[in-house]
Amino acid sequence: MYAIVEINGQQFKAEAGKKLFVYHIQGAEAQQAVEFEKVLLVDRDGDITVGAPAVDGAKVVAEVVSPLVKGDKVLVFHKKRRKGYRKLNGHRQQFTELVVKEVIA
Repeated sequence: MYAIVEINGQQFKAEAGKKLFVYHIQGAEAQQAVEFEKVLLVDRDGDITVGAPAVDGAKVVAEVVSPLVKGDKVLVFHKKRRKGYRKLNGHRQQFTELVVKEVIA
């Protein structure tokens, strides 16, 4: 059984025991249980329920493993040729690591 759930504007496939790296959740603490109720699709062994826009009564329960994980560094380089202009910026996105405990539907 799995569900497609929307968390902080992104959609994830949630199955029991699966790890998810989602955009940083403000106020999350380690070993805290969080629930997501915006479930877009539920699959119960071939019986698919699609919400309009969300499935009523369905939710995903997850546990926060690490409230703040930094992603890979992304380098952004700007250059204007023959002008001597070069600029290099780096960015590391902040994520929250979750483990899905159960899908309730």
